[in-house]
Amino acid sequence: MILILRRLHRKLPQQRARNTPATRRPPRSPAPTPRSAATGPLRLTLHQARYDLVSFLRNRQALFFTLLLPIIFLVIFVGVFGNQTVGPNHVKAATYYVPGLSAMAVIAATFVNLVVSITTQRETGILKRRRATPVPAWVLIAGRTVTATFVALVTMALAFLIGRFAYGVTLPSSTLAGVALTALVGSVAFCCLGYALSTMISSADSAQPMVQAITLPLYFISGVFVLNTKLPGWLQNLAKFFPVQHLADGLQHAFDPTVTGSGMVGSDLAVLGAWALGGLIVALLRFTWTPTAAST
Repeated sequence: MILILRRLHRKLPQQRARNTPATRRPPRSPAPTPRSAATGPLRLTLHQARYDLVSFLRNRQALFFTLLLPIIFLVIFVGVFGNQTVGPNHVKAATYYVPGLSAMAVIAATFVNLVVSITTQRETGILKRRRATPVPAWVLIAGRTVTATFVALVTMALAFLIGRFAYGVTLPSSTLAGVALTALVGSVAFCCLGYALSTMISSADSAQPMVQAITLPLYFISGVFVLNTKLPGWLQNLAKFFPVQHLADGLQHAFDPTVTGSGMVGSDLAVLGAWALGGLIVALLRFTWTPTAAST
């Protein structure tokens, strides 16, 4: 009898526990998901641009030809012709050469730098390895474009500062927006042309000579090195077809002390935009990530 009572005493709490409703645990909140902005297009592009900028700053040859060479030309030309007056408006030579050589700085930072670096990286297999990463292709291209445009604007601003404090060249405040817009449109145009031309060069060794063979004659006939009004008529007409003169002319127009208004030249911006569109179309049709030998 005692044993039966003990068993009933042990089973009674278990039976009560079974009859009472089980308490439900509150549902767990879902684990926080990473913010979409962490991998958004803008953040990816800026991250890639930062990487490309660091790589550019570590390249001494690129630094010299992009940052220092336009400044050296500026010091030489202004030192030789600075006290003279040029052009129909008889402006100081320093006022003429600061925007002209600033255009050269923009071209060196975008067109020249992109053609040489992209061709070299493509032929050495770097572009192919980058394309194999999870980073989207457009991020790689946009990052390079942002870096080139940033370097171009910084180099141009450096030339402006040297012209202002070393040679007394002033930029009217009313034309500042025209200078900024012309420089931005010119940077984008020459970036597109740089990608386009890189598709037509088959070896890394020929990239630098090819670029110099294209840009140096255009500098001379487009009013960057010498006043183009002193050139023969057929050379002046030839220069009007290419975008170098329109970038230099747009910047020189804004620096002209006799100019009123915003300093924007619609025809120059239109020509730069047309060349940008043409370069973009060629780049989209012909650009490749693999070495030329492997794609043929």
